[in-house]
Amino acid sequence: MVCATPAKPPCGFHIRANPKNGRGWATSQPHSTCREPPTGLPCIKYSQRVNYAQLLLPDFSLIFLGYLICRYTALNRSVWQPVESLVYYLLFPVLLFQSIVKSPMDIGAASGLIGAGMLSGVIGIALAYSLPHWPWVGKHIDVRDHAASAQVAFRFNSFIGLAIAERLAGTQGLLMIAVLIGVCVPLFNVAAVWPMARHGQHSFARELLRNPLIIATASGLAANLLGFQIPEWAVPTVSRISSASLALGLMAAGAGLQFGLLTRGKTLSVSVLAIRHLVQPLVAFGMARIFGLDAVQTTVLLAFAALPTASTCYVLAARMGYNGPYVAGLVTLSTLLGIVSLPFALGVLR
Repeated sequence: MVCATPAKPPCGFHIRANPKNGRGWATSQPHSTCREPPTGLPCIKYSQRVNYAQLLLPDFSLIFLGYLICRYTALNRSVWQPVESLVYYLLFPVLLFQSIVKSPMDIGAASGLIGAGMLSGVIGIALAYSLPHWPWVGKHIDVRDHAASAQVAFRFNSFIGLAIAERLAGTQGLLMIAVLIGVCVPLFNVAAVWPMARHGQHSFARELLRNPLIIATASGLAANLLGFQIPEWAVPTVSRISSASLALGLMAAGAGLQFGLLTRGKTLSVSVLAIRHLVQPLVAFGMARIFGLDAVQTTVLLAFAALPTASTCYVLAARMGYNGPYVAGLVTLSTLLGIVSLPFALGVLR
C-alpha cells in the first residue's frame, strides 16, 4: 500500500535499529498517522508516491546491458560463462554470508517472516510437482522436461532479490531477505535436485553438499547466532566483493538470456511461469495476513515472492543431463516477466 499524503504534515518513515522494542527488527517511525489499507495489512508510509517500475529500472538495466554486451560485442557467451561461475561459487556466497552476519538476528522476531516465506515456497513446490496430475495439463507434459523445469516455479533470483530489498528498505531489508534466502535456499534446492536425481544417475546428497549457496547461508546463520563478526580489517575487502557480486550477477543473468526451444512444451512453460509470477505473489499476500507481518516484512516477502526464477536453473538442469536450453528459455521469460510481477506485487497487492 502506498499512501498519498498532503504537503503538511509529512508522512514518512525511518528504518532504524530499535533495541527497546525487543523484536530484533527495525521499526517504522512515522511522522504522522496514515490510514491502514482496507486489506488489513500495514502500509509503509512514503513521503511521495513510489513508482516501482522506476525503482526497479537500475537492476533490470544491468540485466539488459549484460544481454547487449553478450550478443553484440566480442564479450560473448564464452566470456560470460566463467563470470557466472565466479559469481556463483565465490562472489555471491560472500555477499550472502556478509548480509546475514553483519546485523544481529533475533530468530524469534524473524519467525513470522521465515514461516510465511517457507510456507509460500512449499505451496509453490507442491503446485509445481502436481502439474502432471492435473487432468487438463498432465497429458501435455513430458516427464523429463517437467523434472528439469518444475524448479522454475519456485526458485528465485537472489541477485535481483538482494538488490531490490536494499533499494526498498535499506540495510534492514537486506538482512530480512538474506534471512529468507538463508532458510529457503536449502529447501528449494532439495526440491529442485530431488526429481532430477531420481530420474537420473546422480547422488542427491552430493549435489546438495556441493551447493555454494547452501554452504554460505548455513555458515552465515551459524555465525550470526554464535555472535561472530567479520574482523574490521576484512570488512572493506568483503564489502567490495559483495558489491561486485550484485552488478556482475545481474549482468550475467542478462548475458544468459536465451529465447530458443520455447516452442516445445508450451503447456508446461505457461504453467510453471504462472505459478512463479502470479500464484506465488498471491500466496505471499495471504501469508502476510495470516502471519500478521509488519509493513517492512510484508514488503520484503512480496518482493521475494515476485522475483524472477533463479538464473542457475538451467545450469543445474544441464549439469544433471537434462534439457538445459529449454530451461534457459524459461529463465529468460521469467526474467522479463519479473518486470511486471514485481510492480504488481509491490504496487497492487501491498
